[in-house]
Amino acid sequence: MHPITAMEITASVIFVIVIFVIAVLLPDKIRKISLITAGSITVLLLVFFAVRPYWLDYQVSKRTEQLNQYLEVKYPGEEWEISRQAGRQYNPYHLEVRFSNEKDWIYIYSVVDAENIHQSVWGVPGAMAPSDGKHYELYPLEK
Repeated sequence: MHPITAMEITASVIFVIVIFVIAVLLPDKIRKISLITAGSITVLLLVFFAVRPYWLDYQVSKRTEQLNQYLEVKYPGEEWEISRQAGRQYNPYHLEVRFSNEKDWIYIYSVVDAENIHQSVWGVPGAMAPSDGKHYELYPLEK
């Protein structure tokens, strides 16, 4: 488990404990509704932590397909490999592309949606400049 995930779960557990303690200490008239509210918040947090990884995987697969379509139009007839940086510290919507005719180069594309895809980072070999790459794209500042 990634440390960020562990911290989120720990903070959520502390939060749930605090709201249950507060709910138990409230007067009898509102204790039942406050316990139901605390229980509902607990269930929502459990659902959130259970569903989030699947939701992210779905979004990444959708954006990978969008990037693949973008690259097919931009670089027809070429081959590439799309991957994602592992770890919670990386943006899951920044996808690494390695072209088969530029083995040592890494191009990272930011994929917001099918209409908003651009290169955001370049991994260049040695002392070369990003603009020396065959697939370097200068992102227009204004559209």
